[in-house]
Amino acid sequence: MPMNRRTALKSISTVAMLPTLLSTVNAAVRTTCAAPAIELIDLQTFSQPSDRYYGWATVARRSSGELVVVASGGREQHVCPFGRVDLIQSFDNGASWTFARTIDDGPIDDRDAGVLETVKGTLLVTTFTSLAYEPALKKAIETADSDKPSMPPEQLRRWQAAHARLPEGQHKAQLGCWMLRSEDNGLTWSPPYRCPLNSPHGPVNLSDGSLLYAGRMLWEEPGSAGVCRSEDDGRTWTWLADIPTRPGDNHREYHELHAVEAADGRLIVQIRNHNKPNAGETLQTHSTDGGKSWAVPYSIGVWGLPSHLLKLRDGRLLMSYGHRRAPLGNQVRLSDDNGQSWSDAIVLYGDGTSGDLGYPSTVEMADGTLLTVWYERLKDNPGSQLRAARWKLKG
Repeated sequence: MPMNRRTALKSISTVAMLPTLLSTVNAAVRTTCAAPAIELIDLQTFSQPSDRYYGWATVARRSSGELVVVASGGREQHVCPFGRVDLIQSFDNGASWTFARTIDDGPIDDRDAGVLETVKGTLLVTTFTSLAYEPALKKAIETADSDKPSMPPEQLRRWQAAHARLPEGQHKAQLGCWMLRSEDNGLTWSPPYRCPLNSPHGPVNLSDGSLLYAGRMLWEEPGSAGVCRSEDDGRTWTWLADIPTRPGDNHREYHELHAVEAADGRLIVQIRNHNKPNAGETLQTHSTDGGKSWAVPYSIGVWGLPSHLLKLRDGRLLMSYGHRRAPLGNQVRLSDDNGQSWSDAIVLYGDGTSGDLGYPSTVEMADGTLLTVWYERLKDNPGSQLRAARWKLKG
């Protein structure tokens, strides 16, 4: 990868913090129970075509039973100018999948895609735009006539042509956090419209019919991590609250949040943390007043990133997250006390061959089986593909 994830987000350098601050106020959540066994039903690679790089997918299960996956497709690599939002569907509980259909392709790189069906049946898709490819393009142009060009000539021509979709000076105006909506089951989509923040898996439904979106301001100051709320089916969003910052932390190093409403009404948000010395650890915060105020983020003792949170029909919470060190792959944990503690890790998939993988999200089927979708750069493919595991809990 020519650049890492954090470069793509243009986050600033972290600040140091004392090890004694690893456990802060509100008491770090502990893993207190053994993980139940699971049964893996099947594992498949389902994205097409296979010569493209697909990244950062989200899966949603509609009330009809249809599965919808969105991802950043059409790419050459982790950071490039070709990203677009692609949609893939399954009508047989994930046994087979449709060919990808592009629903948004702006003039610069469209990245992470989240998807949600609202209580009104509307499909909402989120994404953000990035110019993180520009330094690599600039270097390729500068070294094109040297003995060691940084990019092959044909690739450079493609990148230059993609960048030229806008005249110079107009690219930064396209940076933003975006949302699309479909009110006809995904057949047609609105133009992208701006929303206050972004996170990879997008907003969630609340029991009162409103929507909660936990994320980060990416391109606006002060770059806060926080939550916003919609009471009109995702058409407009109101900033609800900032997420507090732990003593010693830099709020700009809180990334890729996701929320869930627990059975007792608590709102739980997990955060990908990049403050040292515990960079890559999942932090958690919670609200007991509908999202108006939040606990100072605290450690839950989990290394992995980023989280997707799901409330199962039996009331337990499931967190899914990527694991970019041995075993490379995806892990899940359960909470039976509304997020106050989490089980030991369940290795859902641990056979990855590189750290360019993860961002899993999970849905529950009508029969209680689970389906988890993620992206992964496979050993025999220079691109990255979308993969799915169907599995069930045995306890």
